[in-house]
Amino acid sequence: MKPMKKRKTEEAELEPLCCCEYIDRNGEKNHMAACLCDCQDLDEGCDRWITCKSMRPETCERIMDTISDRLRIPWLRGAKKVNVSLVPPLVLLPVFLHVASWHFLLGAVVLTSLPVLALWYYYLTHRRKEQTLFFLSLGLFSLGYMYYVFLQEVVPKGRVGPTQLAVLTCGLFLILLALYRAKKNPGYLSNPAGSDRSPSSSHTEGLPRKGPEKTKGFPGAETAGSLNNRTPKEDLKGSPRMQAGSPTKPKEDWCAKCQLVRPARAWHCRICGLCVRRMDHHCVWINSCVGESNHQAFILALLIFLLTSVYGITLTLDTICRDRSVFTALFYCPGVYANYSSALSFTCVWYSVIITAGMAYIFLIQLINISYNVTEREVQQALRQKTGRRLLCGLIVDTGQYNRGFLRNWHQFSTLGTRAFHHPAEDIV
Repeated sequence: MKPMKKRKTEEAELEPLCCCEYIDRNGEKNHMAACLCDCQDLDEGCDRWITCKSMRPETCERIMDTISDRLRIPWLRGAKKVNVSLVPPLVLLPVFLHVASWHFLLGAVVLTSLPVLALWYYYLTHRRKEQTLFFLSLGLFSLGYMYYVFLQEVVPKGRVGPTQLAVLTCGLFLILLALYRAKKNPGYLSNPAGSDRSPSSSHTEGLPRKGPEKTKGFPGAETAGSLNNRTPKEDLKGSPRMQAGSPTKPKEDWCAKCQLVRPARAWHCRICGLCVRRMDHHCVWINSCVGESNHQAFILALLIFLLTSVYGITLTLDTICRDRSVFTALFYCPGVYANYSSALSFTCVWYSVIITAGMAYIFLIQLINISYNVTEREVQQALRQKTGRRLLCGLIVDTGQYNRGFLRNWHQFSTLGTRAFHHPAEDIV
């Protein structure tokens, strides 16, 4: 039976596909018009939901796999798969904002529920250690949709001049450029004992892998079977390398998953499946890690976003709530719900304020960490192990390991990723 199925799959792949045909996850030719056919798992889920019975987790996973496999768009030489996590922001965000603009009570309910839903989805995907494009899609679509509402509802009122519009547009393009730079290689570690074959991800540094173990999140990337001379034989089982002069104290510089010796402050990201130099954290907003090579671009993107967002909020409030200060107009703008245009603009302002407040908190934490020369991962580790100094109710955590003063810490951050920068001796394993 297996050879017959394999031959059938090979024949399906050799036959030319029309724009609506594709090879499904079972290796069979399928058509987009048959997307609702053979849905036993979905039928079972609907039956259990109607009869008020609980659904098994494996059934939910199979339903999501089927939906993600059949959600496609017509394309040349076969339909292309669409990532399911890209769709909800494109559909739900305009609907929620338009509903919220009907009445201020609806606006309060919707704008309060949006962050709650986003946090719930974040913890759901973070607990499963899965990559998701939901937050990247939400961020990019929010930028585009806020700019669209600004052009359609605010600019025609005549209060925004060409120079102000040009400045706002320039800020938007600078945000996109900074995000593009932040999405690049954060500083993935490569194995010097392997070949130069790159994994499936296009932004990695050619992490060579050989062997039976596959890295999570990067199918096809495999672990290396040969090690360099610095690694003892015991490390093949994943045990950490011992410090010289202290045989009983392990030094955690060996990654059993990537099969390489990593330098100090590097860490393995369980979501990306790779080790990152000076890893700060995995950011869902860019769907990538923040490390040595893209930390500066990440900070720059946050700064440009905050400045552009505050400027856009100020222009909008000055247009729909005249003769009032920005802070007063944000909380008291009589007559704003008198017409739909101003109501939608005011709702988008509050949505932008919520997003801006969240990004401002992230930016503040990043500035504090850079000033004390700690990464977010080192902060979380210090909080779990109850080490380091805690200031301002835990807002500031100083591990003291790499802190060399405010100016020297910022100088080291400004030279991250440069080959000529000489790291202190205690930073090198």
